[in-house]
Amino acid sequence: MKILGIDSSGLVAGIAVVEDEILLAEYNINYKKTHSQTLLPMLDEVRSMLELDLDSIDAIAVASGPGSFTGLRIGSATAKGLGLALDKPIVEVPTLEGLAYNLCGVEGWVCPLIDARRNQVYSGIYEFDQNELRIVEAQCAADVSYMIEKINELGDNEPGRRVILLGDGVPVYREQLQKGIRIPYLFASPANSRQRAASVAALGAVYYAAGRTVTAAAHKPEYLRKSQAEREREEQADEGGNGSD
Repeated sequence: MKILGIDSSGLVAGIAVVEDEILLAEYNINYKKTHSQTLLPMLDEVRSMLELDLDSIDAIAVASGPGSFTGLRIGSATAKGLGLALDKPIVEVPTLEGLAYNLCGVEGWVCPLIDARRNQVYSGIYEFDQNELRIVEAQCAADVSYMIEKINELGDNEPGRRVILLGDGVPVYREQLQKGIRIPYLFASPANSRQRAASVAALGAVYYAAGRTVTAAAHKPEYLRKSQAEREREEQADEGGNGSD
C-alpha cells in the first residue's frame, strides 16, 4: 500500500510518500513563499528522487482542515486534480488529527493548537492507545480559554496525567497557556510541533485501510468557520441593514 500525503493547511507545505509503514520520502518547508509556488515543485522533486510512477500510489491523503483558508484550498485543489487525473481516491485527514499524529504513541493527552486569530484557535484533544489515535475532544474552533478549561477538566478527572501541546498556536498563546493550565504539561519539540506531511500520509494509510475514502470529485476542505473576508462582508451587510431600518 502506497500513500501520497499532502499538507498545506498552515505555514508549512509538505509532501510525503509512505509505503507499507515505511516513510519513503518527506519534503516539508516553512518559509515565506506561497504554497502555490512550492507544493507542485516539491511533489515533482519527491517523484523524481523516488523514481515514482504516480499511477502506483493507492490513494492521496490530504490535510482536509481546518487551517489556513488559502492553504487548504491549494492543498485540496492539488489532491483533487491528482485524484481526478490518476483516478485515485482521496483520504481526508482532519488537520488536527494529522498534527496530533506527530506524537503517535506518547502517553498522556495531545492538544494541537492552530492559531485562528482573534484569540481563537483550531484545536482538539487526543490520546493514543499504543499507536491508535483516539479522539477525546473533537476538533473545533474555540477561544483559547475554552481549551484550557477542557484540559484542566480532564486533569481533574485523571490527576497526574499530562498534556503535550503543539502547533503554531503555542508560541502565540504560550503565556496564556502557562498561566492557565493547572495540570502537568509539555510543549512539543520543534521537530514535531508543526504540520508534517509524513503524519498525514501515515494516518492516511490507517484510514485508507479502514475504508475511509472519498472520490476526488466529492472531496472538499473542512473550514470549521467562515473566512475573515466572509465575516467582514456579513458584518457590513448587517450594518447596512441596520442603518436602513
